[in-house]
Amino acid sequence: MASLTDVARHAKVSIATVSRVINNSDKVVPETRALVHQAMAELGFKPNRVARRLRQKGGFRHLLGLIIPDIQNPFFAEMARGVEDVAYANKFAVMLCNSDEDLQKEEFYIDVLQSESVDGIILPPISERDPVVLKLIESGVPVVTVDRSLTHRAMDKVEVDNRRGAFEAVDHLIKLGHRRIGLIAGRLNVSTSRERRLGYDDAMAAHKLPVAPEYIRGGDFKQASGLAMAEELLALPSPPTALFVLNNLMTVGALESIHRRKLRIPKDIAVIGFDDLPWAEALDPPLTVVRQPAYEVGQAAAELLLKRLEDPKRAETHLKLLPKLVLRSSC
Repeated sequence: MASLTDVARHAKVSIATVSRVINNSDKVVPETRALVHQAMAELGFKPNRVARRLRQKGGFRHLLGLIIPDIQNPFFAEMARGVEDVAYANKFAVMLCNSDEDLQKEEFYIDVLQSESVDGIILPPISERDPVVLKLIESGVPVVTVDRSLTHRAMDKVEVDNRRGAFEAVDHLIKLGHRRIGLIAGRLNVSTSRERRLGYDDAMAAHKLPVAPEYIRGGDFKQASGLAMAEELLALPSPPTALFVLNNLMTVGALESIHRRKLRIPKDIAVIGFDDLPWAEALDPPLTVVRQPAYEVGQAAAELLLKRLEDPKRAETHLKLLPKLVLRSSC
């Protein structure tokens, strides 16, 4: 692949002149501009923003990368808005990528972002030992993890107190009289899912109730798995009287299963979901949720990354924001 140096050599001009042409500077005469464009065409050179770095103060590109695992998930959409608002206010642009919880896609998009020489990257790791993200950090690119964390890694990160949020939800169900509480979890190699499961266990232990394995199911954060896991739980000889579902999309799947069986909420079964939904209040009945401060998570992550760019040697910061149990009518 041709480089700026190759183009400059081919056109017999300086690298700075090639950069000025790419950035449409008026300091280049038409004849020289034509030579540079001809050289780029002959070499198949496609300019990216790397050349623009030559004219940025402090070496910043003013470009951040954001990788999210599911662009359809309202939580990550709201979080992305928080990142973008802070970036825009500080004259940074954001490149948004969707990994679909797939390591190969995550690695592909990290390569793309690095080829664009982004100043830093914000992302939730796919797992607690995500090898792609660990490699990225070792390369020296400034990284802030959000929502999820890496095991035993000191770095800038923004999370929510998932364990506390889950405890409050299950504690509320128990205080309402529920004892058979079904749990639809996500993948346990993801810190958020593991912490929410611990919150469930904490609440059961606080009320001296046993954790029955038959009421625990593991999904993959997608709607289809919420449906499948709810179907299994509701088909038990002694089905749960309440469901606690550990993310919003799986909650949608669980609600689908409940409606298929024509069960009444909350009379036949109570439901609490982790993560709010834009239309949760419009459901019949409105859905009780553990609301995460998604927008604030995105804001805090972008602010941390900008601070890291200004002071690369500053101590790592770990922020943990508080969720809120929003009581509606589904339990």
